[in-house]
Amino acid sequence: MAEFSGQDIDCIRGERRVLSGTGFSLQSGHALILRGANGAGKSTLLRLMAGLMRPHGGRITWDGADIADDPTEHNRRIVYVGHADAVKPALSVIENASFWAEFASGPGMTAPEALDVLGISHLAELPARYLSAGQRRRVSLCRALTSGAQLWLLDEPTTALDADTTDALRKTIEGHLASGGMTAISTHADMGLAAAATLTLGTASGVAA
Repeated sequence: MAEFSGQDIDCIRGERRVLSGTGFSLQSGHALILRGANGAGKSTLLRLMAGLMRPHGGRITWDGADIADDPTEHNRRIVYVGHADAVKPALSVIENASFWAEFASGPGMTAPEALDVLGISHLAELPARYLSAGQRRRVSLCRALTSGAQLWLLDEPTTALDADTTDALRKTIEGHLASGGMTAISTHADMGLAAAATLTLGTASGVAA
């Protein structure tokens, strides 16, 4: 069983301290829900978890080893889906999904399977520039479903999604956890995940419970 954790994390962006003494612990088969007001540091913490930023203080570790010690190995075990949709407008929906599937670190879904789960198979050949906000979000989420990564880092994944797609995403995340995966999710929505701890940022403790 893998353990992903952070201890006494400090982060300063610009001249503002975004995180101070923040800690978390996440094990295989479990989820961590990040909550807090806008600007509380949810997206920042996800970027730190992904290794896209380094904390100014504290450590983020995988099975006790600092993720900065081997960033290539950490990249293999994670997939990061940010709040901005990484969709190429000139490519079709299936081409976008297939592009990310080519970089899969393990046996994830195929691109057509991911489109089917997210309810956009009928848009497969449509150029992405014609998609609505919710449809673009679903294409972006294909990156996680096809990745084969052990750790999914999702920033506001339900933004612009309808209730049916949100429910399909929840079931997919539950399947990922049941297979030994883990996920950290920044969200204001109730994901309804049973095996989830909550970390509310911007509070005095800053420690997951």
